[in-house]
Amino acid sequence: MASSRAPTCTPAAAADGGIEENAMAILDPSGIKDSRDLHEDRAAFLEAVRSACLAANNPSAPSWRMYDGVFQVLQNSSSLELAVASFHLLMELGKRYPRTYLTDSGGHQSLVVAKESWLPFLIGNGSVSNEIGGNARSSDHLFDPSRFSFLIEAMVGPTNATDDDKNEIKAIENMILFQYLVNTLETDFVPRHIAYKESLDWVIFRESLLNMLLGSRKLVFKSFVKNCMLLLNQYHPEAKDAVEGVPSEEAAKSASDLDSSLSYLSLESERTLVSLRKLFVMVMELDLIKKEADTLGLTSRADGVRNPIMEIILDELTYNISYLSSFLLAFVEGKWKLEIILQYFSKYCGKGPVRTRRSGNSQEDLKLESVLSFFLTATSAKAIVKKMGTEVGQLLLAHAYQVCLSVQNDTSDSTATTNKIGASLKEISCNFIYAFQNLRKVEPNIQISPFEKEALFTAATLTRD
Repeated sequence: MASSRAPTCTPAAAADGGIEENAMAILDPSGIKDSRDLHEDRAAFLEAVRSACLAANNPSAPSWRMYDGVFQVLQNSSSLELAVASFHLLMELGKRYPRTYLTDSGGHQSLVVAKESWLPFLIGNGSVSNEIGGNARSSDHLFDPSRFSFLIEAMVGPTNATDDDKNEIKAIENMILFQYLVNTLETDFVPRHIAYKESLDWVIFRESLLNMLLGSRKLVFKSFVKNCMLLLNQYHPEAKDAVEGVPSEEAAKSASDLDSSLSYLSLESERTLVSLRKLFVMVMELDLIKKEADTLGLTSRADGVRNPIMEIILDELTYNISYLSSFLLAFVEGKWKLEIILQYFSKYCGKGPVRTRRSGNSQEDLKLESVLSFFLTATSAKAIVKKMGTEVGQLLLAHAYQVCLSVQNDTSDSTATTNKIGASLKEISCNFIYAFQNLRKVEPNIQISPFEKEALFTAATLTRD
């Protein structure tokens, strides 16, 4: 996640009134009866906004209504081509005119938030521009916390070849819309994260879009997380980890027949999976930061109480073991994947010291080295798998070992993960092999999956002198 930079021109500089009139026509298409005319007018509107705000020699920031018009095209286009074009335009406008960004100030970075800028979210009192003028109809298409949760709920359940074209397009629109909303949360979150590391000012995150969204009483957080987990499992089978881009307008134009449309649906499933991972990681980071602020005495009752996402994930994976394999395969972020595995083991490997609300240190938590020590004899291995099951134990160990291997190739955030591992790769490899040997002694007929066999082969290779 890259940090946002200052906009190339000030948001106060709105585009000319002619474009404003075009935007108003898009917002109120009641006079247009022919769907082809409506499609052409919306396409012309998108091109006009692009020309005025991005391609002109002296571009000006889009007004609130122009932004809003583009967003409504994304939601109500009934055309894959228009949905993708409006998505691209919103993403490019967000990069050119960020709402939240950092500026250099006296040798350190200061956070700047243009609070009057347009947002797709309707949160609190300051999320909607005064340009609405109190007209509720002007904001009913924006996303309050309950509508954001409902969008994810609506995405649960696959779209297949028996669905008609309209439903397929709607499914793709929902995916693209979700990707854009997560991107909006991310571009607000990343600069705040950087600023917080310098200042340790909890207010920076208290006012973040993500914190306000998840802290709202309109969003049932536990159900929200469960639906996100269902989506993660749903989209994983066809997903490729390398898909990080945005939808192609050319691909959308070619998706006119059923096969192309289904292919594009699969592609957007992959990109939605990437956005889901980003959302999970941001919420985990937010919970970690809030825990740190709480330990330092920086939080108050006004911050509310919400169960950490990690607790909900662990409960779901514990009581719905069928989710475990697909979740771990889909969730590839090493730092947090290892944390989930270690906390899962901590339920069965003995409890650590009791911590009060404003005490505790993550460095005291269970490490992978300690987990493997529970499997170094057949007797101790039997005691653990009696509680969690041999197959679950093997699966968790194999995924933990995969994280160890990935740390060797990724130095971006490896220090904390290395501390969680607690030993060298060669030591972990040896103990990993011993663990599987003792699990085989406990249950001689246990099946080993191809994924686990590959991990064992790698470990055996690395332990050779």
